[in-house]
Amino acid sequence: MTAAEPLVLAVNPGSGSTKLALYRGGTLLHEEKLVHPELLERPARRAWEELPARVAAAVGFLQRAEVCAGDLAAVVGRGGLLPPMDSGAYAVDARMLADLERAERGEHASNLGAAMAHALAAPHGCPALVVDPVSVDELDPVARVSGLAGIERRSFSHALNIRAVARRFAREQGRSFEALRLVVAHLGTGISLAALRGGRMADVVNPMDEGPFSGDRAGGLPATALVDLCFAEGATAADVKRRVFGDGGLYSYLGTRDVREALRRGEAGDSQARLLVEALCYQTGKAAAALAAALEGDLDAILLTGGLVHLAPIVEGVRRRIDWIAPVFLFPGEDELRALAEGALRVLSGAERARRYEG
Repeated sequence: MTAAEPLVLAVNPGSGSTKLALYRGGTLLHEEKLVHPELLERPARRAWEELPARVAAAVGFLQRAEVCAGDLAAVVGRGGLLPPMDSGAYAVDARMLADLERAERGEHASNLGAAMAHALAAPHGCPALVVDPVSVDELDPVARVSGLAGIERRSFSHALNIRAVARRFAREQGRSFEALRLVVAHLGTGISLAALRGGRMADVVNPMDEGPFSGDRAGGLPATALVDLCFAEGATAADVKRRVFGDGGLYSYLGTRDVREALRRGEAGDSQARLLVEALCYQTGKAAAALAAALEGDLDAILLTGGLVHLAPIVEGVRRRIDWIAPVFLFPGEDELRALAEGALRVLSGAERARRYEG
């Protein structure tokens, strides 16, 4: 590392908190998780209303880190609920900010990532970027077909961590990222998977619509039962969406969203908890095998990443169902701040060009 290497600020807003990190080149200098108690006590009607408070807190972080105006080479924020788009880094512009402020695809704290990057970059005269938002959509045409005319399968995934881990694996193997054929499973609060071919996400398992259940998400449900749920007496669209995405998964069975707690209960003799943990592993392995079929069985590796990969019983439960397909490699946790910084550094080095947002 030399002093000439670029200084990058990565910003990841979450519910009630903002994670920030400063990188000098690839080296982490400072990292903080800023908790916003005032936002937790008095939640805003819309995420966008939280922007001034979060930007002010981030300015305080930069002051504590002794960052002066003009020091930053780029600020990169977590991409929010944007329209379908190719993978890569995107320059934040007025059109992107307007789309995120309208929040037509849903309210979420991540919608503030681009706006915070834009505000924090201004005093430094540097680029504001987002990298690999959840809406990355590179599906093969055949993967879009749902089976019902007028409805297409949607691409929605933990694209940032999935692609960062795939790039990390490529570096470790001394291979080109674009040359690898991989299935990557992100196991966290939500579970999403992707089949990567030629550096693109040719197919995904979208946790909003399909695939394994997780801590509070139902995953794929039997269609006829879901129709009945929608037309139950008193049901509203918001109620049903909340039930399957937020109050589903483990929470609907056990009253906890914590997989660790489910494991503890299973080890203490709770047969239902033990069955549910096994089912989570079963469904994840099944989804990974399906994506292997999307790659016609020609895989270099299967990568497991996310917070649940810290849990040995989960890893073993998934691995024994898929290690006959290809070698399995583990990348525990999800280092989203580093992934954001790496995306910005690719732009600053000229390895990648920042894309223009089309909306």
